[in-house]
Amino acid sequence: MSMTDVLSADDIKKAVGAFAAADSFNHKKFFEMVGLKKKSHDEVKKVFHILDKDQSGYIEEDELKFVLKGFTAEGRDLSDKETKAFLNAADKDGDGKIGVDEFTTLVAES
Repeated sequence: MSMTDVLSADDIKKAVGAFAAADSFNHKKFFEMVGLKKKSHDEVKKVFHILDKDQSGYIEEDELKFVLKGFTAEGRDLSDKETKAFLNAADKDGDGKIGVDEFTTLVAES
């Protein structure tokens, strides 16, 4: 499954492009722009599983750094500061990684 099976390619391109500058990433605005906010709980879970590159059931910090590339190959790497901020926003149980429930909650809160 690819990201464009769940989200519009145009929305992905616009959203990733909007955060092309370093240290500009805002997960709330990104989720809205990419169309994730309007998706069902099951569709959000599908996006999570695409972003979970090693299929561990979690998005770890090293995977989070490349989250924009998970949406499109043209995406940039997040800075360390952006990665930490994103992780801190999503990691509700403090285990240093994002589980599927944490991800779906984060999208819903955005």
